[in-house]
Amino acid sequence: MRQFPPRLPEQPIFYPVLNFQYAERIARDWNSKDERYAHVGYVTEFDVRSDHLSNYEPQQVGSRINVEYWIPADELPGFNDAIVGEIRVVAEYLDGERAH
Repeated sequence: MRQFPPRLPEQPIFYPVLNFQYAERIARDWNSKDERYAHVGYVTEFDVRSDHLSNYEPQQVGSRINVEYWIPADELPGFNDAIVGEIRVVAEYLDGERAH
């Protein structure tokens, strides 16, 4: 994969997170236990041009490891264009358990 899909109407913001621990908690504890996501959660990693990321301020939400960018859905195409290389799946969770 080289791009993220467009956001759904109920997803006005794209939230790429900045560290594995936070991404793992979201994939394992939320997504893989949610019917809407077919009980599967993925942790991905990808590179984004720093000149593009400089348009956004990292946001800390709760714990100091919970750091993410807030990309408005209508700016996702530009974010996708700034991805360098491929989006890689580095972990997969099924029903809260690591599958990959």
